[in-house]
Parts: sequence; structure tokens; C-alpha cells
Amino acid sequence: MSLEMREGYGGTGPGAITPDGCAVELYARLPVGDEPDIIAAAVPAGASVLELGCGVGRMTHPLVERGFTVTAVDESAEMLARVRGARTICSPVESLDAGGTFDVVLLASFLVHAGDVAVRQGLLDTCRRHVAGGGCVLIQREGPDYHTDLPRERVDPGIGLTVRIVSAEPVGDGVNSVRVEYEFPDAAWTHTFLARPLTQEQFEEALAEAGLKVDRYLTDDQVWVRAVPA
Repeated sequence: MSLEMREGYGGTGPGAITPDGCAVELYARLPVGDEPDIIAAAVPAGASVLELGCGVGRMTHPLVERGFTVTAVDESAEMLARVRGARTICSPVESLDAGGTFDVVLLASFLVHAGDVAVRQGLLDTCRRHVAGGGCVLIQREGPDYHTDLPRERVDPGIGLTVRIVSAEPVGDGVNSVRVEYEFPDAAWTHTFLARPLTQEQFEEALAEAGLKVDRYLTDDQVWVRAVPA
């Protein structure tokens, strides 16, 4: 049974929609970007990885193929049903108990920008709780112009996909309501969600509150971050 839609989140289009507005069928179609390469270059070969908010396994599967042992977590059973080759746990990330620690904890998909501060801190607390001594947490942040360079679109002619980030409207307390449209030749989806822009200083303060600190930024745009226990 699908969970109730979260306030401020929504989605339209064919197939199941998760509580945060993500469409399962859409995510099953999205191509793999350079994320697995960035992750693999930042951690030891064969490391154990806890992937938080794995969705349908878009990054899980390439990591498994590269020889990592992945435990994939998502609150959506419909999403997890698409994951192959990894241990799966159906749970909200904030309350997760994965039964141990991992060499790498992965918090991608801009989840650190959760509109609710308590949710964001719960996500980071889960990261800290599950990272092994000597391990690291890899976090994907929004780019500096994510909420301001709008509207913008990206076209992937290989699969006939157009992605439009249409708007980011303030809804109070430093949070924006973001609307994204995805168009394929045979289907279309929308996704509306709440996101809190974070300066580098605010991001690093949130890490510190969870007992983490930046080890290094992995990409020139500082979107990918390697953090370690403080």
C-alpha cells in the first residue's frame, strides 16, 4: 500500500508516486550520470556502502557492478522492488537502524536540502550513526545557482528526455517549493518538493551538529562532498 503524500510534496504521471512525490516509473527510466564514478574515486575498492534514499537503484546497480557491497535503503517498497544485487531495507532514513556500521554512507539526491530542519538533522544523524571508524559520508549538495538560474532545461537526446526545473517559489522560513517537469516522447511526469538552500557555511554547520566535518569537496562545483566523523 502506498504511503500518504507528504505535505508540500506531490507528483503526477504514470505509475506509483512515493510520499515525497517521486514517480517510480520515471526514476526507472532516468540514465546513470557520473555519480558512480565520483563515488568510486573517493572511497576504497570493495567498500561496504549504505545508500540512503536509493530509489530504484539508479546508483546502486553501477556500484554493485564496480564490486561494492551495497545496503540500499528507501521508504518506498515500490522503489525497492526494482533494486537488484543489494541488501534492501524499507525504512524512513531518519529512523533507520541498519544493524551495523559501513565504510561509506551515501546521502545523494540533494536529500541534505530537506525543507524541514529536523528531517535534515535526522538524515545527518543517521549518516553519523552508521559510518564506521575510519569511514566517510558522501553527500550530494545543490549547486550554487540551483534555485536562481530558472527556468532552465536539460535535454538528453539519447533517451528523448527533457528535464525542466520550472520554478522555486519561497514558501516561508527559507524554504522554496520547487517544480520539475520530465518529458519523454511517450510519457510525462511532474515533481513538486520543498528544498532549503544552504550556503557552504550553513551546510558545514549542519554537519557539525551531527558530529561530522568536511574532509574535502570532491568536485569543482562543491556539489559532492566527502565528510568524516569530527
